[in-house]
Amino acid sequence: MLTISERKIAEIVLLGHEIANKQTRRAEPELRALIDGMNEDEQAELVAVMWIGRGSFVAEELGEAIATARAEATTPTADYLLGTPNLSDNLEVGAEALGLELSDDADDLMRGV
Repeated sequence: MLTISERKIAEIVLLGHEIANKQTRRAEPELRALIDGMNEDEQAELVAVMWIGRGSFVAEELGEAIATARAEATTPTADYLLGTPNLSDNLEVGAEALGLELSDDADDLMRGV
């Protein structure tokens, strides 16, 4: 079970899309602050969800992916994730594979709710 909220993942997805589309300059500092403000468990889970989305692990290997993320954390998580191609797409695919529903949270975030 994940301790990171679907809303946090949705917010990271939205900010990642803003960065990829060069929509705003505020997106990268905001994304870094959001990730840096997470505890170690949330950061490891976020990396695991991204890895599942890119196919490094399957959903049934979530626990292994989280353990690997903890064990291999040698750089700040924000740096690692921002350097990952297709971050938002991978998070969306990983969340879907895990049965997480990000769309309602993303809609609320876009409306400022």
